[in-house]
Order: sequence, then structure tokens, then C-alpha cells
Amino acid sequence: MHVQIALFDGFDPLDVIAPYEVLYAGGMATEGAVHVELASAEGPREVISGTGGLVLRATAALDPERADMFLVPGASGRVGEPGEEPEEAGNGAWKQDEFIPVLLGRTLTTELPALLRRAMDAPDMTVATVCGGSLVLAMAGLLEGRYATTHHMGLDLLDATGAHAVRARVVDDGDLITGAGVTSGLDLGLYLLEREAGPRIAHAVEELFAHERRGTVWRAKGPAPAAL
Repeated sequence: MHVQIALFDGFDPLDVIAPYEVLYAGGMATEGAVHVELASAEGPREVISGTGGLVLRATAALDPERADMFLVPGASGRVGEPGEEPEEAGNGAWKQDEFIPVLLGRTLTTELPALLRRAMDAPDMTVATVCGGSLVLAMAGLLEGRYATTHHMGLDLLDATGAHAVRARVVDDGDLITGAGVTSGLDLGLYLLEREAGPRIAHAVEELFAHERRGTVWRAKGPAPAAL
């Protein structure tokens, strides 16, 4: 399984690093059957995150013909014009969350949406997301009628795009697998290993990281529950 994690300007580092480490460890546990790399729509380049100017290097171009899976992170921090002072929210903090949808929306002006559409249309590709990554797909018009989750602050926006927003840690909708808030990247990565490489591999990596997965992976199967 060849996984490409998509980097774009303003990405959230934890959305990237958590699944990257899990999948990288999965590669060691499977003796190379899982391969993960950082990529961007523009090809190899230094990509600045939305957290403190942290930079990660994309070593490849996103390519639906090379990869078996794209994984799309969300965004962090704020956006604005160069030199613009952020608005203070009190107690020395800065208002950030209100800018994240704008930052995610800027991906629509890049080649990323077209690449994601090709991946969604490919019969043997899976697209996974962490946090606001599902909103990137939703704003590109790629999630209408699909079950997905995102950070709890973005569920209404997800619904507004025609997706079926689910308040769950991880949602498996076949060739679309989405994670909720930023730390769900660990759980998403482990579930991807379980689904693609088997539960023994996922359990070994879970033990390595001393992390127990949270929540039930939601799927549109079985009877609908009665009101509780």
C-alpha cells in the first residue's frame, strides 16, 4: 500500500505527523508492504504549516497513478496579508479558528482539488482525511451524499456541502475514510493499518506507540439505532 500525505500551505502538522508515524511503523512491521511519503500538488518543495512557521518537505508530487491512497490533513493557525497583525482574543491569545475555513478554501485555487477528484474517481484508490481535510474535499464538491466526519467545529459546514456529517472518531465510507479532530490522526492511521494490513500489524504498532484507539469506527451498516 503506497500512501501519499498531501501537504499544502497552512497544513496542520499534527494531522500529518500522527498518521505518518503510524503508517511508517506499519511499513516496518510489514517489511515494506506499507509505504508512506509526503507529497504536494506542486511536486517536491518546502511547505509551510499553519503552526509557528514549521516547514515540512514534500518529496514527491501527488499522483493518483502511483499511490493507492491519498491522505489529506486539515489546516491550523491563521491567514492574512503579509505583515498583517492578528486580532487579539484576550489573555494574550490570538483568534485563529475563524481563519481556518479561509485557509482550507485557498486549496481550491491549487491543483489539489483536481487531483483529489481523480483519486475519488479511480476504482482502486482510497482517500483518507484528518480533521479539516474532509472540508477540503467537501468544498471542492466531492463529498455530496457521502458519510464523513471532521473536527466538531466543522460538522455544520460539512452538512451544508451535501455530505452526511457523522459525529464519530473515524468514519469508514468505503473508499473514503475520515477522521475527526487532530489527534484522531493516530486512530485513523491505526485503523488504516488494520483494514489494509491486518489487525495483528495494527496491534503491534498500537503497542509500540502505547496508544489505545478511541471510539467505534462508524460505518453505514446494521440497523439504525432507536432514539436513546
